[in-house]
Parts: sequence; structure tokens; C-alpha cells
Amino acid sequence: MPQSRATSYLMLGSNMGDRMNVLRQATDMLRKAGRIAALSPAYESEPWGFDDTRWFLNQVAVLETELSPHALLERVRQIEQALGRVRDGDGYQSRTIDIDILLYDNCVLDAPELVIPHPRMTERMFVMLPMAELAPELVHPTTLQTMAHLRARCTDEKQVFRLDCV
Repeated sequence: MPQSRATSYLMLGSNMGDRMNVLRQATDMLRKAGRIAALSPAYESEPWGFDDTRWFLNQVAVLETELSPHALLERVRQIEQALGRVRDGDGYQSRTIDIDILLYDNCVLDAPELVIPHPRMTERMFVMLPMAELAPELVHPTTLQTMAHLRARCTDEKQVFRLDCV
């Protein structure tokens, strides 16, 4: 019996190297995990949670996948490693690639290695702008509010700019 497909929203971010190329490579690698149903425009944003002069390029990918949430997390970590992500210590830091699972269907999961919905997504303008653009009427599974509403209520004051030229 074939497994059903889940719709997952993933945040891709990079602030080291050729950021746009890294996002493209990550997207290409994600295609092996399922079908990319949509991609937001890229956004440039100030680092969130730490200070750095290198700004991030961020993009949301909508991935239809047969992978379970934990298998998707494992695939994401493999992609990050293949693209040069180094995890050394706790806290936020610069990185070639960061891929977060924001949403996975209406799944609510609280495991030590994976929390869905992403616990800080609604606090981050660099997440809420592309989410509200891609899926304004999508309802967050725990707040029961739409992405457009959550974006309007986001109080993050970090600078975020939509890149229309890519």
C-alpha cells in the first residue's frame, strides 16, 4: 500500500558563501525527498538571535513528501552536512545552510529532537513574510490562526527585504 503524502513547510537560510547558490542546491537536494510544490521568493534578513555582519537569505519551500517527520529531519540534516553546515556548540551562529521544518500537515509533535510546528516561527518576520505570501489562509495547527493573521501580529523588528530580482 503506498504511503500518503504530507505537505511540509521548510525554512531554508544561508548567510555564508554564495547564499543564493546554496539555497538552490538545498532545494535541488530536497527534490529527492519529495515534490517541491512551491517556493517563496528569497528574502534578505538580519541575523536573528545573534550579531553578525553577514545577513541571511531565506526562502520557504513547500515539500510534498512520503517521509515521516523524523525521516524528513534526518534527510534535512544530511543535506545540511553535504552543503557544509557545521554544528559546533549551542546557540545561533552563521552557517552555510539551515533548514527548519516549520509545519508538517497538521502534525503537532514535541520530541527532544523535533518540535512541530516550529516553536519560534511566529516570532520571526523572516519566516512569517514568506509563509503569509505562500499560504495566507493556511491555519497554524496550535494557534488556529492563519499565516496572514500571524504575520500581521508578528512583533519582530529585524529588517527583512523581499528580493524581487531573483
